Amino acid sequence: MVKLLLFIKHNFKFLWNFIEFINNWLFAALHEKRLLTNLKSVINHQKSLYNIRLLVQADLTDFKHLIDAQDPNRLEFFKPHGFDEKSIRKAIRNRSLLLMGVFQDQKLLGYFFLRCFWNKKCFVGRLVDQNSEGKGIGKIMNQIMYQTAWKSNFRCLSTISKNNKLVMDAHAENKSMVIRKELSNNYLFVEFLPTEEFKISNKTQK
Repeated sequence: MVKLLLFIKHNFKFLWNFIEFINNWLFAALHEKRLLTNLKSVINHQKSLYNIRLLVQADLTDFKHLIDAQDPNRLEFFKPHGFDEKSIRKAIRNRSLLLMGVFQDQKLLGYFFLRCFWNKKCFVGRLVDQNSEGKGIGKIMNQIMYQTAWKSNFRCLSTISKNNKLVMDAHAENKSMVIRKELSNNYLFVEFLPTEEFKISNKTQK
């Protein structure tokens, strides 16, 4: 199924847009309220110096500046959506694509997302500004993405290029990550499974 969706996304834009339209409607009807509630709860429990929130249309200029400021090599394997203004506006408007920004002193230091599907699966991804690496921002993003998905009983998934040394190194000690299968073009299909710490914490909260 993953291979088929990726093939459609990259080769049949009209069909992919139709799939996204149907998925948005189903996701909004079945899961949106619960996922947003869990997202808010997870963010509120983060002890962080950063302001983390959903991105809105008013953030479009800052979003575009963040993308344009990155070395092109950092974006070679990171293409969750188009990076032109029209595509970014569409991404922010997409109800099943939860885009979140990490701000400090009103400056956008990075963004991350959950691309959600009505069948309770979501794909995650993140981009930290190249001048803000090494500050633990990526780890905070991971915790929010994973825990929001897990609390919502969604499978937490991603595709990673084995040629993407930056991401492969970042996940080298990620105990949550399990490789599910190898895809074409040297990509891995991975899943992030709930940790024992999360299971205990979530059970206690209930």
